Amino acid sequence: MEHKSQDWHRADIKSALEKRGITLRDLSRAAGLSPDSLRNVFTRHWPRAELIIAVALETTPDVIWPSRYISGHEEPHQRSEE
Repeated sequence: MEHKSQDWHRADIKSALEKRGITLRDLSRAAGLSPDSLRNVFTRHWPRAELIIAVALETTPDVIWPSRYISGHEEPHQRSEE
């Protein structure tokens, strides 16, 4: 997928992984996490998980989740406390 100003939809991420023969569960296990851990990336900012998924998709986290990164850099966007 190309760089967009909008975050990728979770279905697009899962589909892109599946096209490579990978599931989120596979990635979670390979990273030493519990099988469903990486699903959390869809609801909250988790730089480690974002990087794991981005590497599997041969891109960078700021391409997949631009709203979470400042100006496309690898630095996470600081959010205020809710």
